[in-house]
Amino acid sequence: MGFFSWLKKLFGMEERPAPGRQKPAVHRTFDLDPGDFAPISRSEFKRGLQATADQESWFDRGNIIPPADDPRTRLIDRALVTHGLLSPEQLAEIHQAGAEMERVRAVLSQIEEQAVLAGEAEVEKERERKRLLKEQKKADAERRKQQRAEAVAKRRATDIIYLGRGVSHRLNDRHSDVDRLRRSHLPMLSTPADLASALELTVPRLRWLAFHTEAATRIHYVQFRVPKKSGGQRTLSAPHKTLARVQRWILDNILCRLEIESSAHGFVRGRSILTNAYAHAGRDVVINADLEDFFPSISFFRVRNVFQRTGYSGAVATILALLCTECPRRIVQYEGQTYYVATGPRGLPQGACTSPTLSNIVSRRLDRRLAGLARKFNLQYSRYADDLTWSGSLPLPVTNGNPAPQKAPHKKGVGYFLARVRHIAEEEGFHIHPAKTRVLRRHAAQLVTGLVVNVRPNVPRKEIRRIRAILHHARHEGLEAQNREQHPNFRSWLAGKIAYISMVRPDVGAKLAAQFRQLS
Repeated sequence: MGFFSWLKKLFGMEERPAPGRQKPAVHRTFDLDPGDFAPISRSEFKRGLQATADQESWFDRGNIIPPADDPRTRLIDRALVTHGLLSPEQLAEIHQAGAEMERVRAVLSQIEEQAVLAGEAEVEKERERKRLLKEQKKADAERRKQQRAEAVAKRRATDIIYLGRGVSHRLNDRHSDVDRLRRSHLPMLSTPADLASALELTVPRLRWLAFHTEAATRIHYVQFRVPKKSGGQRTLSAPHKTLARVQRWILDNILCRLEIESSAHGFVRGRSILTNAYAHAGRDVVINADLEDFFPSISFFRVRNVFQRTGYSGAVATILALLCTECPRRIVQYEGQTYYVATGPRGLPQGACTSPTLSNIVSRRLDRRLAGLARKFNLQYSRYADDLTWSGSLPLPVTNGNPAPQKAPHKKGVGYFLARVRHIAEEEGFHIHPAKTRVLRRHAAQLVTGLVVNVRPNVPRKEIRRIRAILHHARHEGLEAQNREQHPNFRSWLAGKIAYISMVRPDVGAKLAAQFRQLS
């Protein structure tokens, strides 16, 4: 805003009130010197400005009104009056205002300085308040962090909420069916802490045993390979001491109290390959089939469902299933570190004491369906681990619920029966090994889990003759000379073979055992 604009605004000269609404004039009296406001010519004004050119200029300072006794101001005042821009009274009032402003300037400056100091003090006070608030927030955050760490440590010491990717989503379920567990005479377990207490383990130790990882630097099994009878190699996984003890507890206290089908003969107390073979002795036809990758095909999820259907909570069932399953793994070296990398999903390991009984429990529905199919064809069914066996008369009759069996048409003979077996096995999550399916009739040696059952269960003649020949030559040449297959403990191997023959044929086994004792 210019100096003259400010003056006009100060005295209200920028706009004029409407006619009829003018304010009454205020008369003021000023002690004016006529010489200060006498008219001045243009040339005189210029000479006066030139004479005062080297004096201090007030007009480049917009925050003060020039004093009336300033020579240049007096020239300008005379010029303003001469050209009628302002009256002497107005100029006198302006200079009075300037003198008043100058008088209070020091007070205003002091007030401004005090205001600045007060403002800076308030700013510093606000900064201090924010600093203290920040420190308080940091302290609160640190305290919450410490409390959270203590809570996590306490929870880790008393509970399990995560056991690896893909297997932990039922660990929040802590509700067991107590009535069902009581009816089955099973241990009452609902939480991981309950299970750890029953297993006489700490919760962190139980977590370590059950934790699932895709790539581990250490596993809970010793893996080794043994040759198969049919060729190739079988991977066995022997659990370490602590896990073996835990699995034994699960077997003795839970699994052995669960029901299995009467058609299952493998790994069942009181049943053996001999009881399995007796069911098929003296039949016209014996049909053998084999389940491919039997133990590995029983996955972690199927094992967990076994424990959960028994009545255990999702958390307990998950941990029990993890303790009883393991991934197939391959050893990999990376940056000087050995890793055991999973090559497939978790399944029943061959070597754990819980795997056989779990396989029988998981296969209950399969056994019931295959037994029902066998009854439809008037056949006898049994299963020893992954070996499936049916026996009966030819041609295969189809009863269809009728009292008198009818002769089966050709399209519903052995081929149709085996196709139905394959479909049922696949629906139950298993696969029939195509190269190990055999149909044995009376004119050939009918083998059931290694025993000949054409008339009665018997050890194959070739095996008995081999043992007799070993014992005969051992009397003349020594026992170690007969170890042509390089068995690491030949004497124990031979004693086991004789015990095996004695189980099936006690009369023959007694004679062989007497000959063996003579070699000692």
